[in-house]
Amino acid sequence: MIQEAKRECRGSWYLPAGRMEPGETIVEALQREVKEEAGHLQVQAVWLCFVFLARPTGGILKTSKEADAESLQAAWYPRISLPTPLRAHDILHLVELAAQYRQQARHPLILPQELPCSVVCQRLVATFTNVQTVWVLVGTVGMPHLPITACGFTPMEQRGGIKVAVLRLLQECLTLHNLAVETKGLLGLQHLGKEHTDGICLNVLVTVAFRNPGIQDEPPKVLGENYSWWKVMEGDLQTQLLQKLQESSVVPLNR
Repeated sequence: MIQEAKRECRGSWYLPAGRMEPGETIVEALQREVKEEAGHLQVQAVWLCFVFLARPTGGILKTSKEADAESLQAAWYPRISLPTPLRAHDILHLVELAAQYRQQARHPLILPQELPCSVVCQRLVATFTNVQTVWVLVGTVGMPHLPITACGFTPMEQRGGIKVAVLRLLQECLTLHNLAVETKGLLGLQHLGKEHTDGICLNVLVTVAFRNPGIQDEPPKVLGENYSWWKVMEGDLQTQLLQKLQESSVVPLNR
């Protein structure tokens, strides 16, 4: 925990946090913020969903004698006895999630792939499965590709988050009232805050199923000509997708 130096919350305690700077990768921003606010502590990122779990790899904590504009000091606290006053209580849930992950990791390590992206968007891996087969929804305009949609395109999406944007895209090509759509979680993301390309692309795993499946083994009919279902024939890829469809293989999304 770090003790805040900002005028509006001076003296209260919080997790190290901050904003990215131009030209930084996400992981570089994490490491810089921890070093600035906690003194000379060095950390290695473990996983993220815009909040990091990190483990110390060296360095020392900032003492009150080293107080500056970034923070007054840093200290280790048992999570059952956090310091008061806290700047805000929104971090309590995050601390518990981190503790649960350390006790039993429910998904693999997820860190950004350092690939440039010019916009804020999400790439959908939308799947339909039966006992033996997996289909993936692909866009057919130009070269076949996974569907991509903007994030936060409307005020409703900004409030509803990723899941609302998923439904908006699927409404373009499927009759949703007969279908159950579930956003399983985050497979990964790409970001490279270099050379003026400060966008981010979230790779989101989604499942589509009939509400009353009966004996319907084929995926739902696609509306229009901009999308189609691609039947996965390669055995290794099918196995990987089926494995990823397990909830423990993706980072859960809260919004």
